[in-house]
Amino acid sequence: EPLALADLATYVGPPLDETFKAITGGSAEPEVKALVTKFRERYGDSGYSENKVYPGIAEALEALRAANTPMAVCTSKRRDFAEKILTMFGLIQHFCFIDGGEIGTHKWQQMAVLLAQGKVSKSSIMVGDRSVDMIAAHRNGLKAAGVLWGYGSLAELSNEMPMRLFSSPGELVDLAI
Repeated sequence: EPLALADLATYVGPPLDETFKAITGGSAEPEVKALVTKFRERYGDSGYSENKVYPGIAEALEALRAANTPMAVCTSKRRDFAEKILTMFGLIQHFCFIDGGEIGTHKWQQMAVLLAQGKVSKSSIMVGDRSVDMIAAHRNGLKAAGVLWGYGSLAELSNEMPMRLFSSPGELVDLAI
C-alpha cells in the first residue's frame, strides 16, 4: 500500500535498511537490499536535488566557522550523496569532513569508528534531529544536542535527554568555541 506523504517523515533519518524493514513489516534481506538499491538509484539521479536548506542554516554555519568552531557531518546517507547535497547548496566548505553511513551499520557504530580514528573526540557535540543521533552520541560518551526544525519531534528528542534542544538555527552559534 502506498503511504501518505505526511506519514513518510517518520522514516527520514534512520539507515535505509531499517526504514525499509519498518515500512514493509520486516521483509527478507534480499527484498530490503533491492529496495535500498532502487531508492539510491533514484536519489543519485534526482532525489538529492529535492533537498532544501532550512532558513538560517547557512548563516549559522558561517558564524560557527568564523568563530573557528570545527564542524563535520555524520549522516546515515552515503557520503557521496551528502557531499553532492552540501556542494549543491554551497555549504561543503564549512565542514572538516563528511562521514556517510553504510547499510547494516548503526549510527552509534559509525560514531565509534570516528572516535577510534581520532576524527572526533569525547569533547565533540553531536547535533541532530532524530533519536538515532542522540543515541549515537550518548552510546559513545559524547554530548548530544537536538534541533527541533528537522524530522524528529520534541518528544522523540527529549526522550533521549540531549544537553540542549535548539528551536532555531540561529541558536546554534551558542556552540561556538
